[in-house]
Amino acid sequence: MKLTNLFKSLESKLRPGHISNEDELRHALNQASERGLFEESERDMIQSVFDLGDTLVREIMVPRIDMVWIEGDKTLRQGLSLALRSGFTRIPVIEDNLDNVIGIAYVKDLARRVHERHETEQTEKVSQHLRKATFVPENKTAIELLKEMQRDQIHMAIVVDEYGGTAGLITIEDILEEIVGEIADEYDDDDEEIEWLDENSARVSARLNVEDFAEAFKVEMSEADREDVDSVGGLMAKSLGRVPIPGSTISVAGIKLTAERPVGRRHRIATILATRITGSSEAEEVVREQ
Repeated sequence: MKLTNLFKSLESKLRPGHISNEDELRHALNQASERGLFEESERDMIQSVFDLGDTLVREIMVPRIDMVWIEGDKTLRQGLSLALRSGFTRIPVIEDNLDNVIGIAYVKDLARRVHERHETEQTEKVSQHLRKATFVPENKTAIELLKEMQRDQIHMAIVVDEYGGTAGLITIEDILEEIVGEIADEYDDDDEEIEWLDENSARVSARLNVEDFAEAFKVEMSEADREDVDSVGGLMAKSLGRVPIPGSTISVAGIKLTAERPVGRRHRIATILATRITGSSEAEEVVREQ
């Protein structure tokens, strides 16, 4: 049944003096649901809208460690390459460090410039083609931010902590998913944690525990490598100093790790190709690459 039927059925109860607070409105909605005036999924969606008033931005943002970003002095070609590999159409641009976000690069802006003047892909910098970044405090409520994003037609905002540092980023989709649920859960897949391709290489889940990874490949990992990480994906992120994207490569304990398939709306890496380094020449070719 359409949601308009619900509001019509509650019209008399919503007159001044009948409902004085949110709890009474929630109760009215539950009663309407019990009488079969609308489906449970529709009731849950409305309840989720109420919950946004208690949900803080920091609870649903993309955390700092999962952000994909680019330095402002990179060329347009490098910017487009990162966008194509990561799958994102809007990328925060930094200067010096992640706590200094100077704007947002839109792929369509970079692509348009390169299309109009092909030579600019090598001669112009990403920082020359920025859009203004919007900054929001991490303790703002999601419902407040949603209203602001709709009013100002903002798609993405940089979340800052109490000291002004970058805590993460948030998009309007992140907020809407709190209402309608996740469009696709990248963790609900049926991939095996380890799929051996031959005796020296395997495709592993980015969520594979680092201890299980070391045991499977029969390698010893240093304390420094294992410190503060639980998964192979986390190991790559720590070594790279940023979230891995398809093609990112590192070597650890004689194993070359290459990020492969991204999944979900946030494009997190799902699988990593692990290959044993068998020769000195091959080892020299392995570099940490984003």
